[in-house]
Formats: sequence, structure tokens, C-alpha cells
Amino acid sequence: MVAIDRALPRFDISERHSIVVRAEPAQAYAALRSFDLADSWLSKLLFAIRRGRPPRRAHLRLDDILRASFVLLVEDPGREIVLGTVGRFWRLTGTATRIDASDFDSYAVPGTAKAVMNFRVEPLPDGRSRVITETRVLCADDGARRSFRRYWMIVAPGSALIRLEMLRLIRRVAERAIAEVP
Repeated sequence: MVAIDRALPRFDISERHSIVVRAEPAQAYAALRSFDLADSWLSKLLFAIRRGRPPRRAHLRLDDILRASFVLLVEDPGREIVLGTVGRFWRLTGTATRIDASDFDSYAVPGTAKAVMNFRVEPLPDGRSRVITETRVLCADDGARRSFRRYWMIVAPGSALIRLEMLRLIRRVAERAIAEVP
């Protein structure tokens, strides 16, 4: 069982993407822990559209995301990491609520949803790896589900672009590190 299945086994919406990286799993995992989403003009543009202003951060690495509104739910070092957040994502401000990881399983405030995002690395032949990211959302009630689904119809393409951009950045970091090894 993969860690995301333990973090959020039931969900209303799921989005999954993957990419093949010419690097060993340990190197691909190191890249997913260090890639910087702020290096992507596309991600900056999509975040600016979502927030109505450009991002304030000079860097947007996984640890920055954890400090902002996500919590670390599970980490199987070298293999998978799962982040979680809760809130009313369909509101313009996003209204993410900061909670402790220990409260994530039981969180079910009416009118809200909880979301998880993972990155998983799988070994492939010839020293390559597959990096997979999946996002899952579970709404607390029917009202939240209706609101989230309306929101998702609009933002799903942008969400997919950001996830694909994350994977491309991970691949670039991992493969660049391989190229720099003497």
C-alpha cells in the first residue's frame, strides 16, 4: 500500500500525473525534496491568476509549502512524501486552515474539504525512475462537495499544469545533478 492510500483512502476528486527521470530513485527523491516551483514562470503566472497578485516568496520548495498551509502527513524517505491541507479551497482567498498532522484524519468541519498531495518515486530499469504525483480531495459534506466541484471545473486545468510543471522541475533538477557528477 502506498502512503497516500493511508493518508486519504476515500476521496471525491483525484488527479494523477507522472514523469520518467533519467536518475536513480535516490537522486529523483532528492530532487523532489529540493526543486523550486519559483523557477517556473508558468507556475508563477498561474499562482498570480489564482491569488490576483504575484507570489511573494523568492523560493517555493517543498519545505516552503509545508511552512505555508500544508502539513507533512507521511514520509517514507527515498520513496514517498504526502502533504495535507484543509479549508474552503473554492473561495477566492483559498481559506486554508492550519492544523496539526495528528488532526488530519478526523478533520470533518462542515463546509470544508481536505486535500492531500503526494510525490512517489518508483525504480525503473536502466537506472531510471518514475516520479508520480497524485492529488486527492475529500469534502466534508454535500454543500462543500457541490462548491468544490464547481471550483474544480474551472481550476482543474491549471492544477494539472502546475503538477506537470512540478514533475518537469524535478526531472530537470535530478538529471542536472547526474550530468554534474564527474
